[in-house]
Amino acid sequence: MQISLSTFLILLVIGLAGGMLSGVAGVGGGIIIIPALVFFLGMSQFEAQGTSLAMMVPPIGILAAATYYKQGYINWQYALILAIFFFIGGYLGSKMIINIPQTIVKRIFAVFIILVGIKMLFNK
Repeated sequence: MQISLSTFLILLVIGLAGGMLSGVAGVGGGIIIIPALVFFLGMSQFEAQGTSLAMMVPPIGILAAATYYKQGYINWQYALILAIFFFIGGYLGSKMIINIPQTIVKRIFAVFIILVGIKMLFNK
């Protein structure tokens, strides 16, 4: 399947924005990439979530983590445990959520982002 130049450029901007936010604040996939894929490329919520998960596999573990490693900011024990359970949780979550209507998933996602934003805004 060929991708148009405009779609490629949109993906380029989304990828850079998500990657930069990931490197800066440890977020990106859920907060930038998923909504951008839905709003700018017309993907369904499930397609956007699946695409976001698939694209994160190679880059997160390599370049971004290497920078943090060089500065001594990685707890390898925590990272290994988190990776194992993130792997399991990702599988279980995807199996569970796929049976819920997309409109409900979008609302849950939106409320989650709002609550996280409010908590971050008012925390010290």
